[in-house]
Amino acid sequence: MHAIMHQDGVLGKAKGTPMTTHAVTLQLPEHVYLRLQHIAQATQQSFDAVVLRAIQVGAPPSWEDAPAEFQADLAALDRLDDDTLWHIARRRQTAVDMVRYQELLEKNANNTLSDAERTELTQLRTAADRFMLRKVQAAALLRWRGHHIPPADTL
Repeated sequence: MHAIMHQDGVLGKAKGTPMTTHAVTLQLPEHVYLRLQHIAQATQQSFDAVVLRAIQVGAPPSWEDAPAEFQADLAALDRLDDDTLWHIARRRQTAVDMVRYQELLEKNANNTLSDAERTELTQLRTAADRFMLRKVQAAALLRWRGHHIPPADTL
């Protein structure tokens, strides 16, 4: 076993804002440590950078790249149990919502939307986006937690 340790500090973040770091001590089996060490040497990266990348890739999917208006909804999914996530992942939009949305899209394509209908279309589009983002995030979290996720059309 090898222990790796990191110190608290501030690193540059991709978007230019500082990112606080925290010290972590982790016991690694020999084969994992050697593999990470070999990758660091082969790629001419620091061991810390390789370990950090391995953790980032293996971490639950991030919601931070989603539009700001949806981030709180997606972040809340992290705290849900698997049964609740399965319920979200398997949900389908109602036929009524889909029919109305399609009607408004057609009117929009023909430039015949009233102001009220344009507002309704925007609201339905935002609701549809939120619905789909929640489904995808729930499925991604379930997959990360070790569940097999069937194709979307069979959920």
